[in-house]
Amino acid sequence: MSLNGRVVAVLGPTNTGKTTYAIERMLGHRTGIIGLPLRLLAREVYDRIVAIRGPSVVALVTGEERIVPPRTQYWVCTVEAMPDGMGCDFLAVDEIQVCADPERGHIFTDRLLRARGLHETLFLGSDTMRSAIAELIPEAQFLRRDRMSELTYSGQKKISRMRPRSAIVGFSVENVYAIAELIRRQKGGAAVVMGALSPRTRNAQVEMYQNGEVDYLVATDAIGMGLNLDVDHVAFSALSKFDGRRMRPLAPNELAQIAGRAGRGMKDGTFGVTGEARPLEDGVAKAIMEHRFTPQRKLNYRNHALQFGSISRLIQTLEAPPDHEMLVKAREADDLATLKALSEVAEVSARASDGPSVKLLWDTCRLPDFRGIGNGEHSDLVGVIFNYLHQSCSIPDDYMARQIKRIDRVDGDIDALSKRLAFIRTWTYVAQRKGWTRDESHWRDETRSVEDRLSDALHERLTQRFVDRRTSVLLRRLGQKEAIVAEVNDAGEVTVEGEFVGKLDGFRFSQDKGSGAAEAKTIKTVALQALAPQFHLRADRFYNAPDTEIDYTEQGGLMWGSSAVGKLVAGADALKPRVEVFVDDIAGPEVAEKVQRRLQHFIDRKVAALFEPLLNLGRDEGLTGLARGFAFQMVENMGVLPRAKVTDDVKSLDQDARGALRKHGIRFGQFTIFMPLLLKPAPTRLRLVLWSLSKGLDIFPESPPPGLVTIPADNGAFEGSDTMSGYRISGIRAIRIDMLERLADMLRSEDSRGGFEAKADMLSITGMTLEQFSDLMQGLGYKGEKGEREKVKATPVAVAEVETPVEAVADAEPVVEAEALTEVVAEPEAVVEAAAEVPAAEMEVFYTFTWSRPQRANPRPARTDAKPAGEGRGKGKPQGKGRGANKGPREDKSKSFSARPPKPEKKIDPDNPFAAALMGLKSGK
Repeated sequence: MSLNGRVVAVLGPTNTGKTTYAIERMLGHRTGIIGLPLRLLAREVYDRIVAIRGPSVVALVTGEERIVPPRTQYWVCTVEAMPDGMGCDFLAVDEIQVCADPERGHIFTDRLLRARGLHETLFLGSDTMRSAIAELIPEAQFLRRDRMSELTYSGQKKISRMRPRSAIVGFSVENVYAIAELIRRQKGGAAVVMGALSPRTRNAQVEMYQNGEVDYLVATDAIGMGLNLDVDHVAFSALSKFDGRRMRPLAPNELAQIAGRAGRGMKDGTFGVTGEARPLEDGVAKAIMEHRFTPQRKLNYRNHALQFGSISRLIQTLEAPPDHEMLVKAREADDLATLKALSEVAEVSARASDGPSVKLLWDTCRLPDFRGIGNGEHSDLVGVIFNYLHQSCSIPDDYMARQIKRIDRVDGDIDALSKRLAFIRTWTYVAQRKGWTRDESHWRDETRSVEDRLSDALHERLTQRFVDRRTSVLLRRLGQKEAIVAEVNDAGEVTVEGEFVGKLDGFRFSQDKGSGAAEAKTIKTVALQALAPQFHLRADRFYNAPDTEIDYTEQGGLMWGSSAVGKLVAGADALKPRVEVFVDDIAGPEVAEKVQRRLQHFIDRKVAALFEPLLNLGRDEGLTGLARGFAFQMVENMGVLPRAKVTDDVKSLDQDARGALRKHGIRFGQFTIFMPLLLKPAPTRLRLVLWSLSKGLDIFPESPPPGLVTIPADNGAFEGSDTMSGYRISGIRAIRIDMLERLADMLRSEDSRGGFEAKADMLSITGMTLEQFSDLMQGLGYKGEKGEREKVKATPVAVAEVETPVEAVADAEPVVEAEALTEVVAEPEAVVEAAAEVPAAEMEVFYTFTWSRPQRANPRPARTDAKPAGEGRGKGKPQGKGRGANKGPREDKSKSFSARPPKPEKKIDPDNPFAAALMGLKSGK
């Protein structure tokens, strides 16, 4: 090749217009060729030249893409795909500093030493190549180009605080994906650019960034190779990368190559670090800003003068050492490693027995390992292709079809699609090689269409995963500081600028559950600003709502329909709770005050209505002395007071005081002093809430279901919760207070010392079985002895008097008769014997109850029918209604009698729960 043409090295930092200068120089010649370091950059330059000269005269040649019009004048290629000996007027190689790269450097060095244009040759790259080019190409001229804008180091910054139009650089696929996911949650989304992406996918991602759909770009160091993007800031998430052999720190000139993507044209740019990357040292940062780096002293080299006499001879020439001190032998590349591996395969070695076969083997070994599957498996694939080419001069169509069909699927996630794209690149490369297939045009179109489908699917998956268009739109509108319109439908669903962002629940905004924490914060900020007018409208409607639309929960929450609008908190008085509202700050204090005032009115009216008897008791000025003190205790205990706590106070009350209290509905029971009206479900439900607030409980006891006489006892509940519920724990169950007092009235007429059995009325009012009733009685202080006896069958008349439904008896009898009938039918010969037998007696279980609680030092005798009635009640077992005491030794009899008459001056209180029994005794006197 003639070396008479001019050789110029155009050197300088990024953003100096070197590539643009080379394109202009090439178009000034009749023919030209330009080599670029990346397939992506080659496609970008190709599109630029096509826009100027049209597609009919421009060719694009890469490993996986070949567009060659018949009248081609200008060739745009990757450096590896640059054709040899073309004889173009102009030739250029971009990013010539890649000569120092451990993997690809020997290819760029070969172009530096051997590739020339007939009239002009340009080498574009960094200033670090000046001394090496001057040493290797003495005739080269140098053209220095300065950066058109300033590049400034801005230090370390969190990703969450990264400004728009920033590019965050990672050095692995996993790192890129993790950063993109974080930006999606915090900033609405990011475009992803990697060298492994197909041009179609990469262009679609870049277009999203360039047109403003997203404000952030996450990329590998591929963006450092001349890709022109509208980037204001470049942030490094790491300062080291894996170079194919080991993890190594990036040199300052490598960092500068990437950082220089910030700021395009005359627009200044900044660079810095983020994530776990440590801040740059001052010297490194200064060198990047001033574009001063250590010159390249050594360039990677591999011999180009190959000999194909045999495989071993080819390997020897590939490993020949350089003949210049600035050149160093390149480390073993993938193609050479594949050649060595196949040289050990007997079939391949036998086929590659002459020069053309060895050359064909070498061409096959240069198939890149796009899949990254390792040298062993990749060598096997290369061996299969070589055998086909050597044997049949082409790869069979059915083999190509099977390989492509396996890949032609667009289902799966990002990783699956990325792997398929890597696989199809292998067959795209094969289809581009001249003479490797029978129908080159068909297979080129077939592989291209599959790659396009996979590229579109990958772009869609990347967008779905790393871009939240809703957040991106909202942030952009927020940044433009324009009025943002929010709409709330009847279901409370909130849309901002047509994007669903969440629901308005009462006076609090609930963001979409699909949002992450950081993303939700952004959405809430935007939505609440747009919702400010809606809060005022809703507050006016709430303030005028009737009480029927508002309610409280058993845990103290305040509800407006199905929306939580506040909660009750303890006040200075248990019956005067305060209100804490649930209103977002953005709604403003006026809305919060209106909601608070309405809720306070509601709960005050609710307490006044449900506790009216109790509040009237507390306000009764006619009560004086002990009665007023007792009334205060009743109010303090919300109308339900265990008698054991106020035994002495009750004894101190005279009949007038008791009468005054009874006028307010107070009932003096044996176990509890209570107001029956306050045992209804509604007051009980509210009483539990107010009592729980006053006790400072975290979890409030729930109100028992209405209508139940007994409920399971909760022994782990806070002390006093059973009383506030209107129940008293007795054994494993709790019995309603008013029903317990009715039971106490029944027990008063029984002989608790001699023993008695449960009556049907006792079981009826408690709704218990005999075994359950026994446990209840033990909880009340009685001992139940279980016994068994022969069941006495009731006469028809007696059956009619029993309260148990007759239907139950009727249902039981046929079962016995059916069983007997079955036995007779089964054994007819035993009928006579069965008739002669006496039926076995039916047994029944019964309990005898006696008082078992320890007696006082001077116990009272058991009540008898002849004993007069009084009003006194002891704290222990239920006593008779008289105060006569037999202080002598007790007789061991079931009953005892006393001739002591009742005191005539003691009147019977008509409100006494035992008044009926007392009147009965008096009438029988």
